Amino acid sequence: MADRRFSRRDFLKAGGVGIAGATLFGVAGCGEEQGGGQGGGPEGLMPRGDIRIVMVTHGTAADPFWSVVKTGTDQAASDMGVTVDYRAPERFNVVDIQRNMDAAIASQPSGIAMTIVDPDALAGSAREAANEGIPVVVLNTGQPLWEEVGAITYVGQTEFDAGLEAGKRMAEEGVQNALCVNQEQGNVALEERCAGFTEGLGGNVRELAVQGVDPTAAENSIKTALRNDPDLDGMLTLGPQGALPALQALESGGNEDLMFATFDLAPQVLNAVRDGKILFAIDQQQFLQGYLPVVFLTTYAQYGVTPVNEVATGPRFVTQKEAEDVIELTKQGVR
Repeated sequence: MADRRFSRRDFLKAGGVGIAGATLFGVAGCGEEQGGGQGGGPEGLMPRGDIRIVMVTHGTAADPFWSVVKTGTDQAASDMGVTVDYRAPERFNVVDIQRNMDAAIASQPSGIAMTIVDPDALAGSAREAANEGIPVVVLNTGQPLWEEVGAITYVGQTEFDAGLEAGKRMAEEGVQNALCVNQEQGNVALEERCAGFTEGLGGNVRELAVQGVDPTAAENSIKTALRNDPDLDGMLTLGPQGALPALQALESGGNEDLMFATFDLAPQVLNAVRDGKILFAIDQQQFLQGYLPVVFLTTYAQYGVTPVNEVATGPRFVTQKEAEDVIELTKQGVR
């Protein structure tokens, strides 16, 4: 007798991603008609007005990347008609993130969206929430672990693969000796980006740790590294808190011939891409990383539906050709 089970792989082959996308935007679209679950559509398991979601991230308020994530979160809360409590440390501190997770679990919300920036410290918190029956969506950081910790999905990019593609692009430009600037030590996602970059470049990559929360100190560290290693012909930064000091270092250090690229967008980054000072910026569409977890946790709490696999938001590469079109959207806080 033939096996009639329909696996996740079968679902995807049959166009499950398209089906899931149509379902997602159909549900999101009916949010306005429902008025936050107050009428117009099926109430499901609970009205949207009763849904409360907590988002716990490692991103500091000073980082322009995370301000866009927060914009996406706020927009989703408004569109879906739910309450979202966004919690992030003032400075990158794993202990503070753990405290925020403990408080989130204790409040027994309808769902938790979280970053697993330090698996040793935070994977247990994700498992605890899932074991207590709180749906979890992992975003931005923690892609290899989302199924293991019992989350319903992951929203973000595969960091190693994104770094790999960045390395390949830099190699095509002739780069052989590069600097990989890490602005947030202890963030496993940034370590994966550097590792992927090293493999993709196929050349020599030196890692440099800087303090992203201290732009002046970061700029001085980058200047020193470039001055001490004249063979460097490329540099990759892993986010705006590394990219902006790097731009300052290059402008004052006379390293015009060095190929420079970065992860993640910010207005100054895009201006530099447009002006040819940055070769490309890797866009992981962080607005979606704030927006989609709220949508997925809402539809799971209300209708019991969720994507069957992780949802990739990147990498996309913004080059000089596309930069001008993206700049306008950064002014609105969505790119």
